[in-house]
Amino acid sequence: MRLRFLCILLAFWANLAWAGAQQYEPLAASVQAALHAAVSDQASPEPRFDTIEEKIDWLTEMSRRLEKRMPDRRARHEFLRAVHYEARRAGLDPQLVLGLIQVESGFRKHAVSSAGARGYMQVMPFWVKLIGKPDHNLFHLRSNLRFGCTILRHYLDIENGDLYRALGRYNGSLGRPEYPNMVRATWEKQWAWAPRQLAAR
Repeated sequence: MRLRFLCILLAFWANLAWAGAQQYEPLAASVQAALHAAVSDQASPEPRFDTIEEKIDWLTEMSRRLEKRMPDRRARHEFLRAVHYEARRAGLDPQLVLGLIQVESGFRKHAVSSAGARGYMQVMPFWVKLIGKPDHNLFHLRSNLRFGCTILRHYLDIENGDLYRALGRYNGSLGRPEYPNMVRATWEKQWAWAPRQLAAR
């Protein structure tokens, strides 16, 4: 009985999202303008890969890994294409973004944290007021990914590329190891991917 309870408790804990709360920090006018421009332009309909084979391989493999969390194939492929595009657009590894989403929201589109963070990437609403437009909806797939990737890129720039500190800022837990370590472990253990190397003929 005790073992069964412990197993249920562990399963429940594994599904919890570690959504935090990005902290409001005043931005210089030039930074605010640059971030506003970054979230405002239109998205490309398709992500870019070096080859069509790489695109097929990536979508097939990531779709397989995500299938239990997103059973609808069409929605899953739309999600993965958007993640790849928005991550690359912000200069991020798409697999890192998938790891962050798993930890932040457990891939729940309408997740809301106790701090009020919203959507897949758990973006705080103050960002819409600060760098967005009133009609930006943080529960909209592309808007959430656009804001989340732009914010993470901003934090990486502030921290001179230090991913550990940037993730801490993203989650509102700067200086504490749990969240950055969890995202990194999820990224490396569950979402790591490299294109296949084709043999020379």
